[in-house]
Amino acid sequence: MAASSMKDIKLRIKSVEGTRQITKAMELVASSKLRRAKERAESTRPYFTTLHQGLYDIAHADTGVDFTSPYIEQREVKKSCYVMIAGDRGLAGGYNTNLFKAVQEHMGDKNLCVLPIGKKAVEYCVHHDMEILTDEYMSVEAISLGTCFAVARTLCEQFLAGAFDELYVGYTNFVSMLSQQPAVLKILPIHHEEEQAKTTGVKSLMLYEPSGAEVYNAIVPEYVGGLLWGAVAESLASELGARRTAMDAASKNAGEMIDDLSLKYNRARQGAITQEITEIVAGAEA
Repeated sequence: MAASSMKDIKLRIKSVEGTRQITKAMELVASSKLRRAKERAESTRPYFTTLHQGLYDIAHADTGVDFTSPYIEQREVKKSCYVMIAGDRGLAGGYNTNLFKAVQEHMGDKNLCVLPIGKKAVEYCVHHDMEILTDEYMSVEAISLGTCFAVARTLCEQFLAGAFDELYVGYTNFVSMLSQQPAVLKILPIHHEEEQAKTTGVKSLMLYEPSGAEVYNAIVPEYVGGLLWGAVAESLASELGARRTAMDAASKNAGEMIDDLSLKYNRARQGAITQEITEIVAGAEA
């Protein structure tokens, strides 16, 4: 009976050791990719600030002409579009679940369509019978800057054609190695907050040809593409950070399980030895 128990415990120890090797390997892979993804996410942030400021300057340039653009006009919302960026794999703690929860709360009961990026996002949209804009699967790790710009141009064309009236992107913001926050950002129509410029009262000397509105409309698709690329970079860094943390915790838990099972194995072995000694002594006395 004791021998059978020892054998079962030994098999469980080997099984947990094998699992720990896998989680440790995944942790190392995520750590090796995380540094580069973190640097890419940080390097993309100034791009949006500069481009957004450029759009603001064009829209508020003192040219004596009222500025209008279909990208800033607030119209009745009949349909919304969401770009949902999730992971390609699981084993990343609550990364995907937290994003889906945040995006679903923001969606509410809206009439909407979705552009999923990442295998888990596609699976979620299919499971919830959401209208998907494309049949092409886009991997978060494999998506390029050129792909983001192509997607942005398509989205802007559909926005101008009236296919939807507002555009959002749901992604995960990389705060630190241990903290990732899901967020939903409104992209279209663009809302420029009224800010008091430092050069108040000074007429802009910038001349836009053929007009400020046409320059603005030409820049917006590039701006949307840059936002999508930044959201992809932030999401990838967040996914790797979450996976690294989850696999590190799993490896530590596996180590604790092995220690506990080893203690049980030693106790069972000690009990078996004690039983054998007792039987030998009893046999000798008989």
